[in-house]
Amino acid sequence: MTGLDLSALVPVIEELILLDTVRFTTPAGTPVFNPDTGQYETPPGDIIYEGPGAVQIAGTVGGVTSLPAPTLPWVDETRSKYKALTPLAAPIAERDTIVTVVAVHPGGDLSLLGRQWRAQDPSTGGTLGVIRMTTLDQIQQTRES
Repeated sequence: MTGLDLSALVPVIEELILLDTVRFTTPAGTPVFNPDTGQYETPPGDIIYEGPGAVQIAGTVGGVTSLPAPTLPWVDETRSKYKALTPLAAPIAERDTIVTVVAVHPGGDLSLLGRQWRAQDPSTGGTLGVIRMTTLDQIQQTRES
């Protein structure tokens, strides 16, 4: 008995879903405050992948990693559950890889441009995969004034 072969579906799925361009970079150190933008920015690291991809909400509700309390020295941080989709040929993203949307397809969501996420775990793999999935947490950024 032969196993299920999904290789014929790979080009179809890639053409239908991987419409935007995503960039995966290695983290290059601690974020640095940019006074021109008023945001903390991570210095650019090495690009390990730039090509077709998609970033989607993971379909589950995010959470809060700590409870807010006025006596604590930190602010509560939300967890945003997203996933990056890339071709199987893309390299496996290691934990803390920075994922950025650098181009969107015509009619796509322009608010994704420049947004960044951090890989929570190495990219997933499976015996019946047709695309690579990487779990992400959005890097919190301040709003533009």
